[in-house]
Amino acid sequence: MKFLLLLSFSVSLFATKPNLLLLKVYKDQNITGWVMSEKLDGIRAFWDGKHLLSRQGKIIYAPKWFLKDYPPFAIDGELWTKRKDFENISSIVRDKVPSKKWKEIKHYIFEVPNAKGNLFQRLKIVKPYEGKYIQIIPQIKVKNKKLLLNFLHQVEKKGGEGVVVRDPNTPYIAKRTSKALKVKSFLDTECVIVGYTKGKGKYKNIIGALLCQLPNKVKFKIGSGLSDSLRKNPPKIGTIITFKYKEITKYGKPRFPVFMRVRK
Repeated sequence: MKFLLLLSFSVSLFATKPNLLLLKVYKDQNITGWVMSEKLDGIRAFWDGKHLLSRQGKIIYAPKWFLKDYPPFAIDGELWTKRKDFENISSIVRDKVPSKKWKEIKHYIFEVPNAKGNLFQRLKIVKPYEGKYIQIIPQIKVKNKKLLLNFLHQVEKKGGEGVVVRDPNTPYIAKRTSKALKVKSFLDTECVIVGYTKGKGKYKNIIGALLCQLPNKVKFKIGSGLSDSLRKNPPKIGTIITFKYKEITKYGKPRFPVFMRVRK
């Protein structure tokens, strides 16, 4: 009996892991005639027609009132509130008992996986379901590289993460593809926290930086991007974090690393 209860609970947490469209990195490819949109720094959420799922296939426990006007078909998008609000979004979305804070969230849709036609035709199917909690992400046509870089500058200046460019004439591709690219001034990756350094000056009694290690065992420090609250209560040793950086030095260390968030 106890085994059956555990099995039932496990099934309630997981559904079928969705096969998702994933982005490659923009490397000065010719993207004239493609479309661009802001890359939202939120939680990826795939609606399969019945359940709201994370990238790993875990059920996201959104309130019934949030989901009541969802379509009977699959849609793919990002749960998001505003720029530089990832930790708040994450705490709201990952709570197994949904709170009233879900009223801050909107599901920004960028794809309709099983629909036919080009990207604009696919997104048009979602139009009747747009409302208080479902929004279609605007897609802007890219006339040239200069327009793309100007848009990227505007997004990053406002605190946005970057830009997504896509070939609108391709179908939904449920894997990492060169037909959908992320464009950023900075690169980003992950590392594991292996220690801390002591703070100086105004940070005298708290940490000064995170001592981190890349998968290739290269160690380096991250001090930029840490809030005062994180310095007082830093992530535990062994925690995986995401950070951004400009380039890799000849010694294999990230140049200008900046803390972004804890990987959940």
